[in-house]
Amino acid sequence: MNNNKINLVYIFAISIASAFGGLLFGYDWVVIGGAKPFYESFFNISNSPFLQGWAMSSALVGCLAGAWLSGILSDKYGRKKLLLLAAGLFVIASIGTGATNNFTLFIIYRMLGGIGIGLASNLSPMYIAEVSPSKVRGQFVSLNQLTIVIGILAAQLINWHIAEPVAAGASPSDILNTWNGQEGWRWMFWACAVPAILFFVFVLFIPESPRWLVSKGKTDKAFNIMKRITGEEIAKLELNEIKLTIINDEAGISFSSLFKNGAGRIMLLGIVLAVFQQWCGINVIFNYAQEVFSAAGYSVNDILFNIVITGSVNLIFTFVAIYTVDKLGRRALMLIGAGGLAGIYAVMGTLYFFHIHGLPLLILVLLAIACYSMSLAPVTWVVLSEIFPNKIRGAAMSVATIGLWAACFLLTYTFPLLNSALGASGTFWLYGIICVSGFLFIFKKLPETKGKSLEEIEHQLLKK
Repeated sequence: MNNNKINLVYIFAISIASAFGGLLFGYDWVVIGGAKPFYESFFNISNSPFLQGWAMSSALVGCLAGAWLSGILSDKYGRKKLLLLAAGLFVIASIGTGATNNFTLFIIYRMLGGIGIGLASNLSPMYIAEVSPSKVRGQFVSLNQLTIVIGILAAQLINWHIAEPVAAGASPSDILNTWNGQEGWRWMFWACAVPAILFFVFVLFIPESPRWLVSKGKTDKAFNIMKRITGEEIAKLELNEIKLTIINDEAGISFSSLFKNGAGRIMLLGIVLAVFQQWCGINVIFNYAQEVFSAAGYSVNDILFNIVITGSVNLIFTFVAIYTVDKLGRRALMLIGAGGLAGIYAVMGTLYFFHIHGLPLLILVLLAIACYSMSLAPVTWVVLSEIFPNKIRGAAMSVATIGLWAACFLLTYTFPLLNSALGASGTFWLYGIICVSGFLFIFKKLPETKGKSLEEIEHQLLKK
């Protein structure tokens, strides 16, 4: 493909518009952590571990529902309409969560936001993959992970900025009578409405996925979009290639069709990679960061700032992934991530075993976040957006995303149990073993996909 014919400005514009779903995904996922002590005091659930856990995890139920809905609806109604639905849900959820005085409504709005996350986490990378030329597809799909990281960092900064200082040892009743307990936590959620509205407006102006249009027989519309992206000559070649994989396939999409013949093998590959992205244990590292900073000798007043530093490391190394994903390739970065985390966890477990804390542990946490941010975090989404056949891509992405969110739930739920049974050392050694297993699976099963069209990847995987 001649790079001179690629309209990079246009691709970037529609990719960023779609990737705003990732920004909202990141913001909505993290904002609740900063609001937690304040809404818990407001709703009087500070002494109820069950309700505290339900408030924190209710969005995950919505995530699973959103991923499921995406699989049912995206291949029928298109990517653009579902992205608009996700944007609308983010607007409603952010305003409603901050406005309500009722805990049940608070949970309902959190679930609606979770549905938005489930839709966006599935559709945004898939849409970008379907509109991007093969030579730059990895970089543009990685923009989605970049916006997720920006959303996480934005939530951390906004929480830090909005929250007024709270006296050490303040009780829930003391917090309730502060501005934080009455109004501050609401503004943390309301702030999400601004990018949510922008996301809705941006999506109104992006084209539908040309590959989806071809699957519905709208080849003229698809060709006009592709011509604007790559130029007329390349658009004709790609259109013919897409037709060969879609138009001649008249079979309807069903759940069972995702696991038939070669598609089943690809489906298994996608599910394992999605689950591994979570079971590699990095979310535990993120959740454990506050305790690690305390163990490293930092004061309580510095912890929120240090968590922002953690988010900054996450952001910086996501740029590394964007720069290398179309140079080193997907498979190489996935192997670096799995192998790197395995080594880091081995050392972390050893430090915990010998009760060595402080700065060495802090450095390892930052190394783990850096390793994950430049490899498994963005590249898993790139691979998932590429490997599934055109005809079933929406439904297959949905199943893989459901697997990812289910794995996230299991990781979060089991960590306290593992930590209690195995101790911190044994828990991180277990995550290291999982990473070794993931390394071997990637080495044996994942082919390199950089520089290939989605149709070429489909042919390669179905022939195996």
